[in-house]
Amino acid sequence: MRRVCVFCGSRSGARPGYQEMAGQLGRLLAGRGVELVYGGGNIGLMGVVADACLAAGGGVIGVIPRSLVGREVAGRAVEHVGLTRLEVVDSMHARKARMAELAEGFIALPGGFGTFEELFEILTWAQLGFHRKPVGLLNVADYYRPLLALCDQAVAEDFLRADDRGLLLDRAEPSALLEALAAYRPVAVEPWLHEEREL
Repeated sequence: MRRVCVFCGSRSGARPGYQEMAGQLGRLLAGRGVELVYGGGNIGLMGVVADACLAAGGGVIGVIPRSLVGREVAGRAVEHVGLTRLEVVDSMHARKARMAELAEGFIALPGGFGTFEELFEILTWAQLGFHRKPVGLLNVADYYRPLLALCDQAVAEDFLRADDRGLLLDRAEPSALLEALAAYRPVAVEPWLHEEREL
């Protein structure tokens, strides 16, 4: 894979391990020559993964909605001005669509509602056959255990097919997750959607 999109929190989380693992992922992407695509933020885990990738000599493309440019949180600009490239788009939806277009795979670090929403939207697009790219969780400190249990519950209660549950990979270490993404072979499905305007 030449580019991986990372979804993650605009907050750093309660445990130091979240930042440590975000930094490790950023450095690992740079070391493997994989460009980072992300939401263009300068704060929280978003800033950590981007800074680590840049410091290790990697390329970073940020995609941010125009409405967030110029905003500040705790005295820090929301947008990251030191990236390889920062693309400014018109909306949150355009941001997600552009990140999906640029990336060849997706990783979710710990985060909140925004991270959950990005993760499940990209999984839904895969379920509908709009893309065939791998999607994985970096399950730092078992953060995503309840979410994975919910996915398994959805299968048990017949709201989710087992094949579709298999669209979501998860690993506890960045290197193992990148290897799983690289080895991923999608199940052939008849696409329900063919064009972005249908999303």
